[in-house]
Amino acid sequence: MTETTARRRGADALMATLKAAGVERVFTLSGNHIMPVFDAAFDAGMALVHTRHEAAAVHMADAFARLTGQVGVALVTGGPGHANAVSALYTAQMNESPVVLLSGHAPHGQLGMGAFQEMQQADMAKPVCKASWTCADAASVATDLAEALRIALSGRPGPVHLSLPTDVLEGAAGEWPGDLAARCAVEAMPLDATTARELMQALVGASRPLVLAGPACMTRAGRARLAALQAASGVPVVGMDSPRGIADPRLGDFAAMLAQADAVLLLGKRLDFTLKFGQVPPWSGATRLMQVDADEGEFERTRRAVGPRLARTAQADAFSALDALVSAAQGGLCRNDRAWVDEFDAAIRWRPEAWTDAEADSARHPSIPSGAARLHPLQMLAPLQALLDSHADSVLVCDGGEIGQWAAARLDAPHRIINGVAGAIGSGLPYALAARCAVPEAPVVAVMGDGTAGFHIAEFDTAVRHGLHFVAVIGNDARWNAEHQIQLREYGAARLIGCELLPSRYDEVARAFGGYGECVDDARSMAGALQRAVHSALPACLNVMIEGLAAPVLARPR
Repeated sequence: MTETTARRRGADALMATLKAAGVERVFTLSGNHIMPVFDAAFDAGMALVHTRHEAAAVHMADAFARLTGQVGVALVTGGPGHANAVSALYTAQMNESPVVLLSGHAPHGQLGMGAFQEMQQADMAKPVCKASWTCADAASVATDLAEALRIALSGRPGPVHLSLPTDVLEGAAGEWPGDLAARCAVEAMPLDATTARELMQALVGASRPLVLAGPACMTRAGRARLAALQAASGVPVVGMDSPRGIADPRLGDFAAMLAQADAVLLLGKRLDFTLKFGQVPPWSGATRLMQVDADEGEFERTRRAVGPRLARTAQADAFSALDALVSAAQGGLCRNDRAWVDEFDAAIRWRPEAWTDAEADSARHPSIPSGAARLHPLQMLAPLQALLDSHADSVLVCDGGEIGQWAAARLDAPHRIINGVAGAIGSGLPYALAARCAVPEAPVVAVMGDGTAGFHIAEFDTAVRHGLHFVAVIGNDARWNAEHQIQLREYGAARLIGCELLPSRYDEVARAFGGYGECVDDARSMAGALQRAVHSALPACLNVMIEGLAAPVLARPR
């Protein structure tokens, strides 16, 4: 094979398409099937963030996409490598994150013959993707990838999978189209101005209106649009991306306010378990619902749940709809009475006064060994806010069961990445690495539990190799606390089983990989430990011994 021919392989067409789409970084783990892509990346100057597990590569692509608004690209090998990656696609799907998973694949010429790591990969990924298929030949690589990138970004964003057989990657691709950038671009689904005005009229005319937006709107750009709509309309606008839904501690006393709403616009927000399927209670039976969604099938699902309470539907993507609604509100369709929106904002911001001086209490939790020191989760979290406030692009990652909810309730940051509606834990460390790639200069703080830290602890190796520094703050209560709390609540203290962990030294694991690590068991030491972790300029782990408390359920005294 001549050098000129080599640079026209399917693998080279893949790199050319990524470059045309503005992709500068691919999250990957090497393997036999994708060595042609690694070779093509060498000539293309494509940055490869080489991870320790395929699921971590997809989680990184997910977080990178949510932080930048660009497509996040993950590249893994075929067979078991692809299988490892698929579970993370579900998290990306529920996050409404534009991710493209590229998987190596057994060659077409050997399919059905027992090829190495032969697997029906596209079929495996299809249930957790917007689209999933196998590239047919080298000449199709560029157009197939462009289509995958476009689908991931358009409508309701989400993951797309493309399998790449080795004979496709190594085959002659010929000339690829010159308009690849245009083929990759997002396809807008606008909300027409008349419909936007009618929806705003319905909201403005209600006594207690509310707009609920879905996970795609919880990026920084999305949250800016949500704030613009609330400011222009005088209608409360709330973004939702947590599996706790109505009980999301980030949203304070949200449930009480939802019960009062008489008109609710679902803007890219599914009426799913997070909203109790619109049931009465917690909803009011008099609430009139409207829905704007990119997926027409969501309207029928909502009708099945609430029947005639769904008064109006319109098909559009969330960002286009937000822009159209802001324009309608600025055109004179706004509420002059700010009392409802002010009351709503106060409910969202409400936190118990007792949080100010919360301390661990070993008497309250006899599972804490006698003489062992512990911090209340709030004592662990309190010093982190100053660090997050120190930069306009700071990133907060929240991962885990109960501790993730404490962090969501207590901390705020310009960028926030959580494990999302999927409710899957374990992605916090990969998210932190991706955050450092997306936001090179700002603080990145990942709060997680000891259970979730164990999923991808080896990514400290990835962080050290690539110089990706961040601070992981692990709340260590030596158990799977979310499940422990369920057992305690549902079955009683005498029937606790299978949720215990060791009080392991995750800080020492981080040091073994070449990072910074420190164990904290005294609230007075927390701020100093955080300062030392930041000043180390290394991937850092603060292993904080905490009291194992249930996640907060916020409701103001009535």
